[in-house]
Amino acid sequence: MSPILFIEQLLNGLQFGIMLFLMASGLTLVFGVMGLINLAHGSLFMIGAFAAAAVAGWSGSFLLGLAAALAAAAAAGVIIETVVIRRLYNRDHLDQVLATFALILILSEGTRWLFGSFPLYLERPSWLAGPVTLPGGIEYSSYRLALIVVGLAIAAGLFFLVTHTRLGDRIRAGESDREMIAALGVDISKLYTIVFALGAALAGLAGALVGAIQSVQVGMGEPVLILAFVVIVIGGIGSIKGALIGALLVGLTDTLGRFLLPILFGTVMDPASATAVGSALASMAIYMLMALVLLIRPQGLFGGAP
Repeated sequence: MSPILFIEQLLNGLQFGIMLFLMASGLTLVFGVMGLINLAHGSLFMIGAFAAAAVAGWSGSFLLGLAAALAAAAAAGVIIETVVIRRLYNRDHLDQVLATFALILILSEGTRWLFGSFPLYLERPSWLAGPVTLPGGIEYSSYRLALIVVGLAIAAGLFFLVTHTRLGDRIRAGESDREMIAALGVDISKLYTIVFALGAALAGLAGALVGAIQSVQVGMGEPVLILAFVVIVIGGIGSIKGALIGALLVGLTDTLGRFLLPILFGTVMDPASATAVGSALASMAIYMLMALVLLIRPQGLFGGAP
């Protein structure tokens, strides 16, 4: 096994983990502050991807597509929160699951009606289209490397927002005692709308960034949503730091597992069977990691921390 190939797969795992973080960070904020199980979070990921692909295709500007993804997902989040979610805060989790599952169906069919059943493609910007040479002579996709840098910058910005701003103080207080901050004069409805819109915008941004790597199609958010739930269970509900560490663990486990396990099984079986078995075990390894974390720390690695 070539060391250069291993480092490339390591970087792919980091990039996958960063994308999961953008998805999971908004989800963990919504769940931590509102106590809401939002199964429609993956649909916001899809909305961001379609908005970016449509606007970038019309304008020829990738950055304008990203701005459209943020705006469309945030606007959809505000509408969903004010029209539907606001009526679910005092209901049990089963009602929340049923209502947000209905939203998945509505948003999926609405997107199919608007854009059609065929996938869209989002072109990478020309200035990030080629490879970049890293130390050691490693050639790696400049776009994927940019995703890692941007994701880490967003993680730092979110951590600063939650721990060093007035809005962050209110978000953390809302996680601990929402009745108390409402009694102190904080408009809890407005806070919930802001948090939900922020989470939706992050999901939409993740969808737009991933849309330049894979095709943009209806239903693309649901597989990512499952992994995002795994991330927040591992990292701890309500923790931005936990979402980042959990996402990186899941991304590296999945990517390196799919790379290393077929090589390992290739010594005892034919290549096709080794690839199939290795990929299956790599998918299982994510959930085994989650089970191990829950056995050691049922609240997650950073449960209760910002």
